[in-house]
Amino acid sequence: MGGYGSGRRWNFCAKDTTSDYRSIDIRRWHRDGLLRPGISYGWQWTRNGEKVASINVTTEPSQVSLIYSHRTNGGEWKHENYPVRLTWTSCNYGGSRPWFLCPAKGCERRVAILYGGGIFACRHCYQLSYASQREGGVDRLFRKADKIRDRMGWECGILNGLGPKPRGMHWRTYEQFCAEHEQLVEVALGCQMQRYGLVL
Repeated sequence: MGGYGSGRRWNFCAKDTTSDYRSIDIRRWHRDGLLRPGISYGWQWTRNGEKVASINVTTEPSQVSLIYSHRTNGGEWKHENYPVRLTWTSCNYGGSRPWFLCPAKGCERRVAILYGGGIFACRHCYQLSYASQREGGVDRLFRKADKIRDRMGWECGILNGLGPKPRGMHWRTYEQFCAEHEQLVEVALGCQMQRYGLVL
């Protein structure tokens, strides 16, 4: 029997990167206790503090079910409700580690992260590369700084300066993120100025 998506025609774009897709990370769910059988919860994605998408999740001993609606290019909404099987491997120092088994037809790769298109599947099925594979050194610095901004809920773009401390975050953690952000920005802007022959 084929996996979810049997009979579909996939239109993969090799130019896409993992950062172009919403993702679910089983390591995060495991740390947050969200793989315990018999629970239901909502999972959402935000941008600049605003919710942009969400799914509902129900858990069973050997799988999770993903429940959500999506549409393409303003078309009709399509409702999805399908299982993603789980597997566990032993860790060297005790305990075990969970994995998703990719639900796309003919795949079933053991992966930690699934990426959401019409369905959630592994990066191999969507032929995604990592954004860092296509970046130069300066681009990587800017991306790391923007990643901090996103985590802190600040407006995107390093020229917008530092933002406020997120609610519930310790001041020491906030100051560490600020220092790391400023260091990344300083080095990145210095490289850019050197590239274009500019002097402060």
